[in-house]
Amino acid sequence: MQFQQLQYFVAVAETRHFTRAADLVHVAQPSLSQQIKALERELGADLFLRARGNITLTDAGEALLPLARRILADADTARHEVQELAQLRGGRVRLGATPSVCTGLLPDVLRAFHDRYPGIRLLIEEGGSHDLVRELARGALDLALVVLPLPTPAPALTTVELLREDLVVVSSPDAPRPGGGRRTVRVADLEGERLVMFRHGYDLRELTVAACRAEGFEPDFAVEGGEMDAVLGFVRAGLGVAVVPRMVAARSGRGLRVTPLARPGLHRTIALAHRSDVAPPRAARELQRMLLER
Repeated sequence: MQFQQLQYFVAVAETRHFTRAADLVHVAQPSLSQQIKALERELGADLFLRARGNITLTDAGEALLPLARRILADADTARHEVQELAQLRGGRVRLGATPSVCTGLLPDVLRAFHDRYPGIRLLIEEGGSHDLVRELARGALDLALVVLPLPTPAPALTTVELLREDLVVVSSPDAPRPGGGRRTVRVADLEGERLVMFRHGYDLRELTVAACRAEGFEPDFAVEGGEMDAVLGFVRAGLGVAVVPRMVAARSGRGLRVTPLARPGLHRTIALAHRSDVAPPRAARELQRMLLER
């Protein structure tokens, strides 16, 4: 049974005329008749009672008609949905990002993407780079914004550097300035400061702890284990200072003092990653383009 044969069958059933049905589906009448006969042979039953000027459905034809209409309707729906997706009017994008990137970089880009493609659902998963790389590898994400270098080698991923971002020290305006009140502080000045530290698995945690150890001291944690919003809240409350991306500090609003790190400072590189062996869906490629051109 062929899809085209069902189209011809429905056309004849609706017009009750072979010639008019052939015109309706834009095919020669002999070809339509041959396809109807082939369908009848395939099913083992006549579908029409043929009399001069009077075409009627047999019992078999009556049984087939609603099923054929449903099949054709489902095919039309499938075609429409694929076209909608191809034209970026529907579908979804599964994007992974570290929490600090969600706070700093993503809001403006996602707003612009949603304004342009309101029919596309955005599914965001927050996590550390290690977790996001694993989710990419198993196909649970289309794209991910990760911190370079990756925690483990990932030859199956393609990464494109997106930005290099400075880190700054944030503190409560009611607390003494870190570093003795200077306009900039060094990593070494954080010795003796109580730090509000992110949970394990956070890229910023590993980067900050490694920088302190490179200066010869172990950081002193006032509180640890928080996500980005919690860390900023604890700093506002005066529990300690934290090292965060400049973009996050700029978006954090009132209640925080921002102090740059003296050169060479601390930086992190954000990259856009996707699987090398599978092309991202069309909608994901469009979001990728907007991120790279932001």
